[in-house]
Amino acid sequence: MAVDTVREEQAMRRLTDSLVENYTETHSTEQIHSAIGSARHRFDGRPVREFVPILVERIVRRELDPEPDVVATEGVAIASAQAEGARLDLAARLRQSPLNSKRSLALLGGALAVVALLVIVLVARQPDPAPTANPGSGLTVVRGVVGSEKMAFFEDPRVVAALAEHGLKAEVEPAGSRQIASIDLANHSFAFPSSAPAAERIQRARNIATKYTPFASPMAIATFRPIADLLTTAGVVRPGPVPTFDVARYLDLVSRNTEWAHLPGNTAYPVRKNILVSTTDPRTSNSAAMYLAIAGFVANDNAIVQGAEAEQRVLPIVSRLFTGQGYAENSSAGPFQEYLTAGMGPTPLVMIYEAQFVESAAQGQLKPDMVLTYPSPTVLSTHTLVPLDASGDRLGRSLSTDPELQRLAAQHGFRTGDAAQFAQVSAQYKVPVPADLIDVVDPPAFETMEHLLDGVTHSYN
Repeated sequence: MAVDTVREEQAMRRLTDSLVENYTETHSTEQIHSAIGSARHRFDGRPVREFVPILVERIVRRELDPEPDVVATEGVAIASAQAEGARLDLAARLRQSPLNSKRSLALLGGALAVVALLVIVLVARQPDPAPTANPGSGLTVVRGVVGSEKMAFFEDPRVVAALAEHGLKAEVEPAGSRQIASIDLANHSFAFPSSAPAAERIQRARNIATKYTPFASPMAIATFRPIADLLTTAGVVRPGPVPTFDVARYLDLVSRNTEWAHLPGNTAYPVRKNILVSTTDPRTSNSAAMYLAIAGFVANDNAIVQGAEAEQRVLPIVSRLFTGQGYAENSSAGPFQEYLTAGMGPTPLVMIYEAQFVESAAQGQLKPDMVLTYPSPTVLSTHTLVPLDASGDRLGRSLSTDPELQRLAAQHGFRTGDAAQFAQVSAQYKVPVPADLIDVVDPPAFETMEHLLDGVTHSYN
């Protein structure tokens, strides 16, 4: 099955679950599935599939709960998607064509006529089409670098379509959030790291004051039921509706070089390696930097690290959390993917964003013995967009204020300004999460965090 087809099928499954959830009180499941099938059938044979799921959703919602304003631009959206696909395909063919320029121009003229006819036919087939706000204008391409944990959000066809309604098309590439600050951003419109300190570093380097914080996610530790049971006996994990991970008790085990095999009664994971949480590389990735902030707070007698004396006091403690791990990935997608696929053998404990776990639950990727715990204390990672030009600013505003984009962010596991959205998603996919984040601390000031990270970097040598 082609990649685009796989993505479409995944999107359609998520869409079907969402529509059944929304309309089950007013329509039978058979009616909902029938409406979805009929709507999707209208797009059979269309070569451009990117917008199919969102257009199917609009057609079905109009049929089940008519809202003329929501679907007013449906015909033009379909036509634009098909025409854009034809145009891109034509451009690719011309770039590769060995024909001379005259013949290429002839091909271009004929193909454009076909595209124009396609637009007319598609618009004519839609009921009561309405013109776009700016007829004939294309989407503004907004290029940016984002933390890898947000790639699925930007690749979601529903997000693509929602941004298109703002006249925007986001083209993103992933990188570690701290790594983003060292990337050449000359040809980019925005940078979207996963925390305020990482964004502040970018803002300072480029003398930018504006920023947007459309959503956030607390740091969490993903583990497995046998590991959680072992650490409960050891006093590290505190069971409950939402299990917590006692960082002070954990640091005590690390300070004594405790191995998994040393834990009393350990028959589930008798491995001769030190008990350590797997993280990303703190030199490039924000999730590891947030882990450093948590550990530094606890090592500093439950106080935010501030000043040279405190930095020197905690550095020997926090450095061993990283140097003992060996190779570490540059972004959070790496260790979490290993957690999902390789099991507890290589990654019994992994530092992640809460959103990654919730999103994976929504996509059916979690296994029954996978457990989410919350460090006590934890840090709230505020995903912060730094606009580098006017189009980046438009994107930041759209992500922060558009109700549909906020709803979709919650669908991908992020906490938005509307707590009820995230609560609905976590309840739907049966992920136990804290409704209110209480045991949360702030990361150190920008300069202090840089000093700590520099100290950890030196410890690798």
